[in-house]
Amino acid sequence: MAKGIVSAEDVAAYQRDGYVLVRGMLSPEEIGAVARAAREDRVLDQKSFGKDDGEGGVVRLSLWNHPTDTIYGMVARCRSIVGSAALLLEDEPYHYHSKMIMKDARVGGAWTWHQDYGYWYQNGVLEPHLTSAYIAVDRATRENGCLQVVRGSHRLGRIEHQLSGDQAGADPERMTEILKRYELVHVEMEPGDILFFHANMLHRSDQNLSEHSRWSMICCYNAKSNDPYKESHHPRYTPLEVVPDSAILEAAERRFTTDETAAWLDDADDRSARGLTAA
Repeated sequence: MAKGIVSAEDVAAYQRDGYVLVRGMLSPEEIGAVARAAREDRVLDQKSFGKDDGEGGVVRLSLWNHPTDTIYGMVARCRSIVGSAALLLEDEPYHYHSKMIMKDARVGGAWTWHQDYGYWYQNGVLEPHLTSAYIAVDRATRENGCLQVVRGSHRLGRIEHQLSGDQAGADPERMTEILKRYELVHVEMEPGDILFFHANMLHRSDQNLSEHSRWSMICCYNAKSNDPYKESHHPRYTPLEVVPDSAILEAAERRFTTDETAAWLDDADDRSARGLTAA
């Protein structure tokens, strides 16, 4: 069973550092079921798309806006994760989108330094009042390109972003100065660990040049009070039907069909970077 909602100490760490790492938030059985489902899911693979990292690599991912009754939807809607997002946002969270990042062995591309709000600002979201739950599906190490964060960088405000390949990256000159003053942290994770991080937290990852894959699932939540003022490719406020944590393994016992899977996947691309100028 999932570990439960974050503690008061976790909330304090998140407010101070811009992120909090919760070890073993999903049980080995739960994250194992997610990993098996994702790797056996033909349509998830077929509807994935690549993002050029500007360094000769490509990041492969699948993205969806609304959670469903699949195992991925049960994770995004489970009480432990949604309840944690509610405490961290101090508001009712709704599902902004989720994605599966597929960093395969030897070929997984990098993510440049960026803030998620650097992307989402373009979507009519007025405040950086969003949080992401970054779930380790595979073990994440320095060798296979684990996430890197800049501790406390959520206090810097929104930084200008520009295109690098297919990705939007934070102003390189500003990043150089930020890294002189703020601590860079490599977030090594075991399967089932979850990193909650603020929408203005600067983060990146290296290419995966190792022999080990590093898949991860990210569930992004917006606060109800931060409902975007205009329509975009990610949803405006939509009430989230929370389910008990036990729903994750119950969903694993149901084999969803290709048609059911295809109906909720976005097979286009992530358009949040559009509207930014190329470097």
